[in-house]
Amino acid sequence: MEERRPGLDPAVAEVRLAVRRALTGLVPGSTVIVALSGGADSLALAAATAFEAPKLGLRAESVTVDHGLQEGSTDASATAAATAEALGLGARVVRVEIGAGGGPEAAAREARYRALRDAARDVGAVAVLVGHTLDDQAETVLLGLARGAGAASLQGMAEAAELDGVALLRPLLGVRRATTRAACAAEGLQPWDDPHNTDPRYARVRVRTKVLPVLESELGPGIAEALARTAAQLREDAEAFEDMIDETIEDIVEHAEAGISVSVAALAANPAALRNRIIRHVVASEFHESLTRTQTLEVARLVTDWSGQGPIDLPGCSARRVGGRVEFTAR
Repeated sequence: MEERRPGLDPAVAEVRLAVRRALTGLVPGSTVIVALSGGADSLALAAATAFEAPKLGLRAESVTVDHGLQEGSTDASATAAATAEALGLGARVVRVEIGAGGGPEAAAREARYRALRDAARDVGAVAVLVGHTLDDQAETVLLGLARGAGAASLQGMAEAAELDGVALLRPLLGVRRATTRAACAAEGLQPWDDPHNTDPRYARVRVRTKVLPVLESELGPGIAEALARTAAQLREDAEAFEDMIDETIEDIVEHAEAGISVSVAALAANPAALRNRIIRHVVASEFHESLTRTQTLEVARLVTDWSGQGPIDLPGCSARRVGGRVEFTAR
């Protein structure tokens, strides 16, 4: 644990330690960007980064993305940038236009990450830090479970990912939301409370304000932590499967006319979990499409329950059995 100076608030110490761990290993002299909305999570993250980055020889800047979705967003963004400058960070505000595809949340998220990626490229940053907390992780897992989205969704968010060639880091995935708010209070920082975060029209808000509290009340405390542990365990399993797929796939896949084919014998020799992942991986890598579980199982039947059935229409391609191979062909 971090050695705390006399009077250093425990919440501040916890957030700083999490940020230090995320930044350790980055090349001294590099630049990192903090995504700063002005909310408690990102504000605590920005303050901790302003403190820890110089100690590691890193330069830190903040980027506040103004989605323009509500009245007062321009003032809130300007306030966040001014706070970042007071903390010693370089600060910029980026205004984005929100598209209509995929719903407002998805469109805003896409625009936000695109703006962060562009800002990172502009200053040559090696990493973008975002303020997702353990509570955000728990909500993500619970939403994925409710939607039946499969193991990939239940893995939640990764602590480290990639944003078009730039590292995307989530230092606070092990930190509770209450801790970030306590850290802000201890440092005299005034967070901005986004009205969207309490709007019950959004499923995530309902999970946050109604579902998780009921689970905590009925099943006992620790539900959020348990969901976050589940995500971590599933991510470990997924990484192991990915390694197995990488080792296997070169030997069982061949290019076919207008597509790709996979050995039936090799698919049949693998357990169902790995077989289904190979099928999804082939379609995703070759045709850039995702299969539902139902679609995946229909393709798997070409291996395990072959009775002469015809081609299966899939997103971006079709699958059929030809002799000892399953062929995926572009449509």
